[in-house]
Amino acid sequence: MAVIEPQDTSNRKSPGLEHFLVEGLHCPSCIREIEGALQKNPIIKNARVNLTTQRLAVEWSGESQDATAGNDEVIETLKDLGFNGYLFRDDPSAKEGDKEGRWLLTCMSIAGFATLAIMMLTVSDWILALIALPASAVAGMPFFKSAWGSLKARSINMDVPISLAVILSLLMSVMQTLTLGENTYYDAAVMLLFFLLIGRYLDRKMRNHARATAHNLMNYRPSSASIVIQDGDTESCAIEMLKPEMVVRVAPGERIPVDGVIIRGTSEVDSSLVTGETIPVKATIEDKVFAGTMNVSGALDIKITALSGKTLLDEIIGLMETAEQGRAKYVRLADKAAQIYAPAVHILALATFLGWMIFSTVGWEQSLITAISVLIITCPCALGLAVPVVQIVASSRLFNSGILVKAPDGLERLAEIDTIAFDKTGTLTLGQPEIANGDDIDPANLELAASLAKTSTHPLCRALIVACHERDIPTIATDSPLHEEAGMGLKATIDGREVRLGNRDWCQVPMDIQKNTRYSELWLKIEGEMPVFLAFQDRLRSDAAQVVAWFKNKGFDVLLLSGDRPDVVAEVAKELGIADYLGGARPQDKINRLEKLKADGKKILMVGDGMNDAPALSASYVSISPSTASEVSQNAADFIFQSQQLESIVRVWQVSHTSRKLVFTNFALAAIYNVIAVPFAAAGFLTPLIAAIAMSSSSILVTTNALRLNLVKLFSSKTSK
Repeated sequence: MAVIEPQDTSNRKSPGLEHFLVEGLHCPSCIREIEGALQKNPIIKNARVNLTTQRLAVEWSGESQDATAGNDEVIETLKDLGFNGYLFRDDPSAKEGDKEGRWLLTCMSIAGFATLAIMMLTVSDWILALIALPASAVAGMPFFKSAWGSLKARSINMDVPISLAVILSLLMSVMQTLTLGENTYYDAAVMLLFFLLIGRYLDRKMRNHARATAHNLMNYRPSSASIVIQDGDTESCAIEMLKPEMVVRVAPGERIPVDGVIIRGTSEVDSSLVTGETIPVKATIEDKVFAGTMNVSGALDIKITALSGKTLLDEIIGLMETAEQGRAKYVRLADKAAQIYAPAVHILALATFLGWMIFSTVGWEQSLITAISVLIITCPCALGLAVPVVQIVASSRLFNSGILVKAPDGLERLAEIDTIAFDKTGTLTLGQPEIANGDDIDPANLELAASLAKTSTHPLCRALIVACHERDIPTIATDSPLHEEAGMGLKATIDGREVRLGNRDWCQVPMDIQKNTRYSELWLKIEGEMPVFLAFQDRLRSDAAQVVAWFKNKGFDVLLLSGDRPDVVAEVAKELGIADYLGGARPQDKINRLEKLKADGKKILMVGDGMNDAPALSASYVSISPSTASEVSQNAADFIFQSQQLESIVRVWQVSHTSRKLVFTNFALAAIYNVIAVPFAAAGFLTPLIAAIAMSSSSILVTTNALRLNLVKLFSSKTSK
């Protein structure tokens, strides 16, 4: 088989939009530094940084520009600002693991060990210096590098006062040690680093989940395709070399590489990427198929209508990119406070130093010690922990209830919702077809149908076998030769009569026999007898009605968005009491509906599980998926629940609602701490050691307040009325 290699694309013109991964983002000031520096470059039209996913989207100007040179300029600019940057498709973390996360963990461990050693040992200052100085030099590196990059860019981020306080504390401690002074502050420096590194490491781990979504979606795009040439032979061709009107052949079990129209063959296609429905649908000549979907049973020849980069799969990826960039506009209260906090801290410390130098006679050394105390007392440990400590307690509480929290600010956003949009299949339902009329069918017919179905991997055949097991009906495979027609069904000759199991056409069901369109169907046709209708439906979760009613009673707007048939969606909506629903919805349809609601000022919780739900999950204000969801949807969601019960959604909202109150309380405690402690420090009543203890005490205070979350009583469908 011949192989066509892709052409060299290193000198192609740059695309309109390129995505980069940026390591080292910590706060909104980092965003302002990067966007401000890149906007000065004439070849860049726009630059947007997503703090949550640590992704930079660069839109090139209309000028002709070499792609490699333009990308290199962006990466070099990031390096000058103190950040490591990569093309998103070259993300080293995908190949080498999270090196920065491991480095933060190492720094945190060093700071923790040094803190414990200094607090426990009663030895000379020289020994303490030998512990604190190298430990601080290593453990403080994440802050020192970030601060230096910020200063080089002529700006100030939150790491500048942290670095300054640590360095000045250590320098003053060394001076005190050299001059045999009584006061050293080694413990204050390493303790400060330890507390701050804990928060930074946890924040890093949570953000890593959000970065995997697009990579997982791209895995559904094959790297090559088999193009049909003369005499029906095929050649392997790199996906980049395909052209419109070419014909590609897709074997059973392969993913379709492009959007196109079937010109030869009949099969079943798993289109869950598009519709979210787990049951494969029949695909035959002139049917449209889409890149990333799975060809299940028969070989297909497909004429290309859309190439890689313009397929429906690319559209889904693009929708997610757009949604994630929009989400970056949500800025937490702690980050807003941080925008003015860093310069205010420096101004206050400088004013304290100058005030003591000018209006007192204590000298420069005591004036500097007082200024250091101000820097330490105002280090944003309590403010920085106000949100993360509540998240940690809430995440632990939810984990014990089978709910995983993925988004750093997911709880905050969830507490603000007023609308809930449910997907149907796999969300309100279990996503597992089961026979609906099994009790009305002769057990002998079920046994006969199962004897054919046992050789098939079709979901309805699997459900038929399960139904027989539940009814203690044997499912022994037939000894007769079986024939399977792709996209149609199975047949065999048993006891001299032909027996067929499959769709209506395959079983030659008369047109005057109507089917109930609510159900998926199989037919059993025994030669000489009337066909037997086997109805299948997706079972609702046992507490779906209770959960929907609970949210409606709380005043939430509830709607149903599903890619399933409109008549089926209407039936489910009626059963659950949902007045607002949309059936036959593709990913873009769901996005459009959510955007319309957002334009009306709604804040939407999206609950979905399919790959087709991933863009809607990303576009919504906040999102939840079950653990049975596709990997792409799980990566796009802010929360994952493990249980088969929907009560998890109520529980996570209850925790988020309480968490929001506790966060505001923590902000108030942090503010009160600063109002009281800063004047004492500026007045010279606090040494750097006492300042460090006070700073740590404020952290303990906000942590204790967060623990109140464990007292919240959570919803249970078993006890609710």
